Amino acid sequence: MAITAADVSKLRKMTGAGMMDCKKALTEADGDFDKAVEIIRKKGQAVASKRADRDASEGVVLARVNEDAKSGALVVLNCETDFVAKNESFVDLTSSILDVALKNLPENLDALKELELNGTKISDLVTEQVGVIGEKIELSFYGKINAEFVVAYIHPGNKLATLVGFNKSGFDVQVAKDVAMQVAAMNPVAVSRDKVPADVVEKELEIGKEMARNEGKPEQMLDKIAQGRLNKFFKENVLLEQAFVKDNKLTIEKYLKGVDKDLTVTEFIRFSLSN
Repeated sequence: MAITAADVSKLRKMTGAGMMDCKKALTEADGDFDKAVEIIRKKGQAVASKRADRDASEGVVLARVNEDAKSGALVVLNCETDFVAKNESFVDLTSSILDVALKNLPENLDALKELELNGTKISDLVTEQVGVIGEKIELSFYGKINAEFVVAYIHPGNKLATLVGFNKSGFDVQVAKDVAMQVAAMNPVAVSRDKVPADVVEKELEIGKEMARNEGKPEQMLDKIAQGRLNKFFKENVLLEQAFVKDNKLTIEKYLKGVDKDLTVTEFIRFSLSN
């Protein structure tokens, strides 16, 4: 049957595939749109298989909160080149996936991939886009926060984003944004020292002992010296103990207490494509 320009345009809107790919798919499917979509999807699977061993280290990192700011989600969609990552349609796709994540707040990344976007399962949609774009594309990360107040921060360029949850709401939003930017800039390992993983603490103590030993310190002093260095590690790497980047005379904890004596951070998520 004759394939019209309107048919091609319709399929392109449905799949995002190129004009020629849509025309070929419709011709092969004898004008059957469902079959044409399946042809384009299979092409994506074929390209994905060929590019499975490629390094998809570029991409887009986006975070957003819902209307009442009590939930937030962060997603990462990877690709191979910065050229694709900066493409408006790729950013829009990431944003649409984030919308689905924020609306449904699935338990994990696998559950997010099973949800539908515009009638297509997200995992299938990503595979389709591999065929459309011709690069390896991977939905690699999803995280969520539920708290009394959640703020999101996206660093210019869409390569780094953070989510921060607080135990209270009703305070100046700029304060929350300051903390979200602190997380982005200073990359803390945990909210407080009691939340630092035990293996990290153990490793830092061992490093502290070894450094002291190499400096010729007495063996009986090694534990005390290592503990002192661990305290320094906490001050540099635990969010509430870090010096506030806008005023290094304050820790983040003191900055928050100056706003509300009971205000604190409950959790945070940070994702960066560079570190």
